[in-house]
Amino acid sequence: MFYPETETGEARAIVCRAVGWILVLVALGAAAYEVMAAVNAGSWRMVALGEMWFKLYTPSLNGAQAGIQRYVAPWLWEPVITTILLWPGWLVFGIPGVLASVLCRKRRRHRPMGKKRRG
Repeated sequence: MFYPETETGEARAIVCRAVGWILVLVALGAAAYEVMAAVNAGSWRMVALGEMWFKLYTPSLNGAQAGIQRYVAPWLWEPVITTILLWPGWLVFGIPGVLASVLCRKRRRHRPMGKKRRG
């Protein structure tokens, strides 16, 4: 992918793939949560990432908002992060997870036509 064929590049690719798979697993967990909520309610509705975060641990959501608005940039919370928090959790974690897993995968080396494999 983006890394040269060196030990450092291979290590970065492994970390990138691992992070990708972790994000995919979190996305699957968020999807399972949404399915369980639909089963319990008797009808399906999208469960936003912010709603899941609020139910998991409210103080961390409040702390993240205060910290970002106070120490990073006030404009970052209101239009950007609140929009992301309204998206489904499985989507927020799934897209970057799949992209990281695919873009950082091991690539097979192509042999020129007519060349046979040794061994």
